[in-house]
Amino acid sequence: MRTRTRVILHSLLLLVLVVQVSRPVCVDVPSETEAVVGNPMKLTCISCMKREEVNAETRVDWYYIPHDEEPISIYLFDGKPRDLEGPWRGRLMWNGSKDLQELSISILNVTMNDTGTYKCVVFRQFEFDCYSPSVTNSLIINLVVREEASEDTTALYSEIMMYVLLVFLTCWLLVEMVYCYRKISKSEEQAQDTATNYLAIPSENKENLGVPVTE
Repeated sequence: MRTRTRVILHSLLLLVLVVQVSRPVCVDVPSETEAVVGNPMKLTCISCMKREEVNAETRVDWYYIPHDEEPISIYLFDGKPRDLEGPWRGRLMWNGSKDLQELSISILNVTMNDTGTYKCVVFRQFEFDCYSPSVTNSLIINLVVREEASEDTTALYSEIMMYVLLVFLTCWLLVEMVYCYRKISKSEEQAQDTATNYLAIPSENKENLGVPVTE
């Protein structure tokens, strides 16, 4: 009984882990800040919302901020993405999510002139029963464009550690499954042996088992 309970608990734990992994979660991930000439570059802008805020009207303005000059509007999302006039026209692509929690754009065919500061401004208008509040968030990205990609040892080590962790967790899960299987098999064998031994006792001995011995 205890073995079956433990198996059930393990199964429930695995089910909870699977549900948590498969559930969509908004994570505020910082944008990459280095690009390579000729390659595409994603400028990541994430603005997470609560469950009751998912029906908000969202407007996103992307700006390029030259040094000591006024910001230049380069991209707009106001119900639909719009590529604005300027040096980036035709090279920007909307890369946001369907629920508008990610509001990123991508620069196609990056050039050295794309180096600089970019700003993502997110304006949301909420509609509740009694009031309509609004909120504005902004994100600054300092982009550096290089002729060739630089070696990122930190990312390499992180990737190696991720694979090591996945292998460890997989092995641990297999060991737990084998252990539970052996426990169940052993419990069933013991129950079967007990039943076999009981059946092997003659009927007269079975009757005498329940009769107390008196002097």
